[in-house]
Order: sequence, then structure tokens, then C-alpha cells
Amino acid sequence: MTRAGANPRTNITVLSYDPHGTDQAALESIFDAAEWPLLPGLQWKLKIAANPRSAWAAIRSARIPLVVCGCDTQPELWKEMLGKFARLDKPPLLIVTSRLADDRLWVEALNLGAYDVLVKPYDSNEVVRTFSCAWLRWQGHQAAAVAPVSLAHGKAS
Repeated sequence: MTRAGANPRTNITVLSYDPHGTDQAALESIFDAAEWPLLPGLQWKLKIAANPRSAWAAIRSARIPLVVCGCDTQPELWKEMLGKFARLDKPPLLIVTSRLADDRLWVEALNLGAYDVLVKPYDSNEVVRTFSCAWLRWQGHQAAAVAPVSLAHGKAS
């Protein structure tokens, strides 16, 4: 998924865990074809986890900023992943996917700490927007962790 001559530091790895892997080809296709207007020059790579154990191992062993998790066949899996992310110093952002996405899922996912919910089948513009914004937010979180804090107890210093 990287173009010849691309700097390897510009790769963004997204971990995908969908119990049946039915939508990973669609994401790879969108990643390959997208222009990424908010993030020109970055290359997007999808890493696929075959099971929860391999997903967790990949997250712990590499600096993966974004995780996409299907919830149609295992509706509690994304919640378990969020629980594990809470133990990490620099957790990835979680994007939940579902064919049955409704207001209840959106509210629950966002209230529990997921970044967003994507409806399947994927709309390529929505995928690009969601992943671009998630990447920018994750980058901001990382910068905030090392930047001097200018607010003390919620008030400007």
C-alpha cells in the first residue's frame, strides 16, 4: 500500500479486527484509492488481526494509532478493547464498525471512549474523513503529552 520511494516514517498503520474479516478488503481498497486531502503525503496501511489475542499483541508491540473493530458478531469486543486501551500510556483511538449502527450504538460508543462509529458498507468519503480526523486527534494527544501545560486546574496560568 505504499508508493515507491515513500519515506517509511510517513506510514500510518491502522489495525483492523473484524471477527469474520468481511470488510477488510473494502478498507484496503479505500485506503489505496483515497486522496487523503487533510493528510497529503501520508501512506495508510491496514494491519489485520486474526483474533483478539493477536490484536492485543500488535497494539502492545507497535505504536498503532488507530484500531477499527467490527461489532456485529461480537458486540462486546470493542468494549473489551477500550478497557485494555485504558492500561496503555499512549492508547490508539478506536473506530467501531457495524451494519446495524443506530443512535444507541453511537451514544454508547462515544460515551465509553470510542472515537467514532462507521456504518458498513463503507462510504469512502466517510472513511477518509473519519480516519483523517482520528489521526489528527491522536497526533494532538501525543503532542499534548510532551508539551508544557499552560492550564492549571482548568484555568489559564
